[in-house]
Amino acid sequence: MEYLGGSVLRIDAKGIHYKELNEKINEVVLSGAKDIVLDNINGQRYIGDNLSGSDVKITINGVPGNDLAAFMDGPTIVVNANAQDALCNTMNSGKVVIHGSVGDIAGYAMRGGKLFIKNNVGYRSGIHMKSYKDLFPVIIVGGTTGDFFGEYMAGGMGIVLGLNSDLKKSVVGNYIGTGMHGGVIYLRGNVEDYQLGKEIKKFDLDDNDRAALKKHLSEFAADLNLDLKDIYNDKFVKLIPYTHRPYGKLYAY
Repeated sequence: MEYLGGSVLRIDAKGIHYKELNEKINEVVLSGAKDIVLDNINGQRYIGDNLSGSDVKITINGVPGNDLAAFMDGPTIVVNANAQDALCNTMNSGKVVIHGSVGDIAGYAMRGGKLFIKNNVGYRSGIHMKSYKDLFPVIIVGGTTGDFFGEYMAGGMGIVLGLNSDLKKSVVGNYIGTGMHGGVIYLRGNVEDYQLGKEIKKFDLDDNDRAALKKHLSEFAADLNLDLKDIYNDKFVKLIPYTHRPYGKLYAY
């Protein structure tokens, strides 16, 4: 470990087992470190899991393993590369910024906080997302997504931009919003009806939708050093569920 001045701490993670690495991270946070830089990350799992403290920032140089920021409550994590599966699993609050692409099941059951992904994401991202009172999760994907984005979504917001993509093609896969019964999804460009779960429908945006998009995309652009001023007024599609009981007919009450 090496202090870079003040409360900034650098840890070289080369060859360190994930359990030892996470013990070190928890130890230095408890001792007062607020700005931690992790170098040579190569698949170590569970970084930032159950970590709390809204004034804590972790910068990751390398590719973290599965379950990054699971159950996290407050900190900010910036990854200057790609990330693997299941990041932000049941995250309560905080922010995760990915300067690359990520694997599957990103944002599973997110309860709050923000997940910003510059490029693409795999399958089943944003499933089981939920919101409660002032907890409102937001996932923004700069690239494209695989199938089942927003599956069983119960709250929060998902935005898919398809930057550097041909918008004549859809920015998402199939079965989008399957089982969705809350929250909202915004897609830049268009999406065909056959790609949607049967529980949701397409709508045009109103002024409130445009204001929400501009707010969140401004933060996304600032964090990822992007110029998005030209896309705020692009064509977006709004996807919301048309029933809060998509499976009501399956039960006797």
